[in-house]
Amino acid sequence: MNVLAFGSSLLSSYWNGAATYYRGVYKYLHALGYSITYAEPDAFGRQQHRDYEAVPYARSVVYQPGRWEAVLRELAPGADLLVKHSGVGVDDAEIEAALPGYRAPGALACIWDVDAPATLARTEADPLDPLRLALPRYDAALLYGGGPEVVARFKALGVPVCDQIFNGLDPDTHHPVAPDPRFAADLLFLGNRLPDRERRVEELFLCAAEQAPEMQFLLGGEGWGGKPMPPNVRWLGHVPTGEHNRANCSARMVLNINRDSMAEVGFSPPTRVFEVAGSGACLLCDAWPGVESFFTPGEEILVVRDADEIVWALRNYSAAEAAACGAALHRRALREHTYAERASKAHAVLRALWTSKRQPLQGREVPSSS
Repeated sequence: MNVLAFGSSLLSSYWNGAATYYRGVYKYLHALGYSITYAEPDAFGRQQHRDYEAVPYARSVVYQPGRWEAVLRELAPGADLLVKHSGVGVDDAEIEAALPGYRAPGALACIWDVDAPATLARTEADPLDPLRLALPRYDAALLYGGGPEVVARFKALGVPVCDQIFNGLDPDTHHPVAPDPRFAADLLFLGNRLPDRERRVEELFLCAAEQAPEMQFLLGGEGWGGKPMPPNVRWLGHVPTGEHNRANCSARMVLNINRDSMAEVGFSPPTRVFEVAGSGACLLCDAWPGVESFFTPGEEILVVRDADEIVWALRNYSAAEAAACGAALHRRALREHTYAERASKAHAVLRALWTSKRQPLQGREVPSSS
């Protein structure tokens, strides 16, 4: 089954926090028999900061901003599934409005959203939003997270089928490695500086650093230059995904901080949670609804609500206790939260949609789940 997807980038994680998610989902959909073409714009310096020149499970098509329609005209006729991912950052509204009209007979068109709270805030506030007008013409919306309330709100906007394909772990990509002195620290946080995350980084990470001047804090991610920081915080800048294993395995504990919108709606474990799980590191995770449905607080994950709790954990958990928590997190992720499982879930949703289509699939074979 041929897939044509428009997204931010499969090749680069630069200003692209969803890169690991895209790679995991499409790698394992390819293993199920899908042929993937992933179209990404040459924008925001991503192509100049590639992690890979190519990936074995997908064909990458890089286009210039404004040239998306030429890609659709050339490749959509041979696609059984057209996908528009959220947050491309270039020509989003235009692609969202046009994509269902390029669907071949018997093919599907899906919105695959990695920022459902932001999408809902935009579409529910504006009756003339291009995606709101287009959603009833899509066959389905697949969501990175958000819980049952978010699913219901998408359906209320007219999309007939909506389901959640959560973040996960690719154990081939994220796994334990030897510590690297470059990333030695008491607490590591990796995350780009974004408007709806910065306040939470200040209240959790930077405030904890102020309260624990005897400890070393490590900050990775773009955009933090010029931000006032305590002297025990060291900023690394962009950390490529290929360095994440070494970073996670070198810090005594690793902190996750969700963006405001994701933390509010909950049920949205980010990429970072599963990267840390793959490394077997001890994870401090900010509190959000539904976190306990993925990992057991206090045993597999340490849920923290403020800087005081972060500092308490840093000062009171022994090395053995932290290692035990990280090992339990790793086992749970391997057991229940791999991208192989996520791809199987996506395949089941898509297969049901293809099966229910009244128009024939013109002799194309629907991948089996075996």
